[in-house]
Amino acid sequence: MADCLFCKILAGEIPSTRVYEDERTVAIRDVNPQAPTHLLVIPRAHGATLSEHIAQHGEDGELAHLVRVSAQLGVQYGGERGYRVVINEGGDGGQTVYHLHLHVLAGRPFTWPPG
Repeated sequence: MADCLFCKILAGEIPSTRVYEDERTVAIRDVNPQAPTHLLVIPRAHGATLSEHIAQHGEDGELAHLVRVSAQLGVQYGGERGYRVVINEGGDGGQTVYHLHLHVLAGRPFTWPPG
């Protein structure tokens, strides 16, 4: 998508700090981290929201892959004692970039409810 921030990052048009990539997924450091480790796990295939991504790609393969990558990176980047994986869906859910992505946060204790 021409106006999508993450599509531009994935295409290399906007610089980012990549910590992981494979044929389906890229993970980058968040430019406004909310924890010592704050990564964004982004599918290469554009889908604006989780709901749209599931409608386009199904529930199994792609989403499961994103979760596996998030879990791997959560432990690898400081979450040995725990980490948080978050998907924000829509404006009321806190989504600000409309390309599905998972936040992986680690390196500090987290509380519940989150806010």
